[in-house]
Amino acid sequence: MISGYVPVNGVDLYYEEHGSGDPIVLLHGALGTIESCFAALLPRLAARRRVIAVELQGHGHTADIDRPLTYPQMSEDAAALAEAMDLGPADFVGYSMGGAVGMGVAIRHPHLVRRVVAAGGTAYSPEGLYPELMEGEAEPEDLAGSPWELAYARVAPDPDAWPGLVKKITELDQGYTGFTPDEVRSISAPVLLIIGDSDLVRPEHTVEMFRLLGGGVFGDMVGMPDSQLAVLPGTSHVGMLERTDWLESMILGFLDPE
Repeated sequence: MISGYVPVNGVDLYYEEHGSGDPIVLLHGALGTIESCFAALLPRLAARRRVIAVELQGHGHTADIDRPLTYPQMSEDAAALAEAMDLGPADFVGYSMGGAVGMGVAIRHPHLVRRVVAAGGTAYSPEGLYPELMEGEAEPEDLAGSPWELAYARVAPDPDAWPGLVKKITELDQGYTGFTPDEVRSISAPVLLIIGDSDLVRPEHTVEMFRLLGGGVFGDMVGMPDSQLAVLPGTSHVGMLERTDWLESMILGFLDPE
């Protein structure tokens, strides 16, 4: 493993590099770290590909800076890292928040993106999320002793910054505006959307997103679309991270079709 920091847009992004081959940029979920999100999946991807796992602003080894967390900014940061490391065109694979960041890179910097995998809670609009998720605020004490807090404490440069990260993620969620239908249609890279059947997004919303990407057609008559959709049975949002066998086969099958 190689690890280090890349300075982009005023923040020093931590990364780990595993494996060899064509690059995958791997992006964690909100409040997550490389370890807490991808401890099981990363080695399997790295057995076939070069994986550059990134920790975004304020997460894991990457210290926070004095600016809010926004999807456009995190997408710009991820794109800048890919440029700095000369990775493009690369495959962007993200879980939850990381999936939206990868989609943002595909929209804003298509030359950097070969394919995108957005797994877990995949939604292009806040209307796709269950309404109760947008109500109230998460408090740091609500997450005390959680796997997310413990993983953060193990690697963060300032473990006492956890309450500030929770606050910024709450603000990120409450201010989520997503992408317009035209922005989703504009994505030229093939996209694999993966959700659980009991995820935090309504399944019909992700199907709408799939249609915007050119899916939802009679493949035997008109040909198979470039983008794909997977709904994992018996799977919640957090539970998706335990579906390692399914994720490995679906992600690598999509990124490296025979």
